[in-house]
Amino acid sequence: MRNRVIGDVEVSAIGLGGMPMSIEGRPDEERSIATIHAALDAGVTLIDTADSYHLHADDVGHNESLIAKALATYGSDTSHVLVATKGGHLRPGDGSWTLDGRPEYLKEAVKESARRLGVDVIGLYQFHRPDPEVPYEDSVGAIRDLLDEGVIRMAGISNANPERIRLSQEILGGRLVSVQNQFSPAFRSSEPELELCTELGIAFLPWSPLGGIGKAGGLGTAYEAFARVAQKYDVSPQQVCLAWQLALADVVIPIPGASRPESIRDSAKAAELELTDEDVAELSAAR
Repeated sequence: MRNRVIGDVEVSAIGLGGMPMSIEGRPDEERSIATIHAALDAGVTLIDTADSYHLHADDVGHNESLIAKALATYGSDTSHVLVATKGGHLRPGDGSWTLDGRPEYLKEAVKESARRLGVDVIGLYQFHRPDPEVPYEDSVGAIRDLLDEGVIRMAGISNANPERIRLSQEILGGRLVSVQNQFSPAFRSSEPELELCTELGIAFLPWSPLGGIGKAGGLGTAYEAFARVAQKYDVSPQQVCLAWQLALADVVIPIPGASRPESIRDSAKAAELELTDEDVAELSAAR
């Protein structure tokens, strides 16, 4: 599998998004662990999670704990796997989402994430989503403090606009390594952020790169161009979608969610799919 870089860490060009394994409709633990093991078998070395990827109020951090268990039971060395987690977005357990960007909260949340992941230092920690009740610079300042203290190795942000990317880069003293925003054929509004990340050399991690939970299967129907290119190469439209995103810039590392081994196996193959410039132009024009 082709590799890309986050900060100074080389990772696979396709990551694994863990959210579908821990929220509504989640599979049983056995299948989830099999999915993570299948990702590792396929060469995936970036796994994305968050403390808010859970279902009930009493299982906060479900996905972090699940990933830790999967890594521990894999049977081979996983020290090269980068687990990226996030804090600042919460689920009270009633299906809703809330925000808490207070520095004191984030500094406690990161400790709990490290405990669940079974690590002393978190490889990549990202501020999950801006909290309108807390100055953005205060929230990112807490991430800077964690970086300075060695609690986290690398720092990123999520759901950020260009202004906040530049502000975070300034607050972090040039140490911002990733931006995780929604981006897919159906959601193109993060193109300015992608362009800025390319300019600054910051990894851009598209979440829901196939359109989101429940929508990935219909990608080829909703966008005929992806089905046409898929037929040309005898691959799935989902592979074409991920390969298209990889072709947009060297900083792009899609993190498709998966809850079945066959899904992540198919997605991982996108790293080897070489599209022509004409393919990329056709896919980029599909709306």
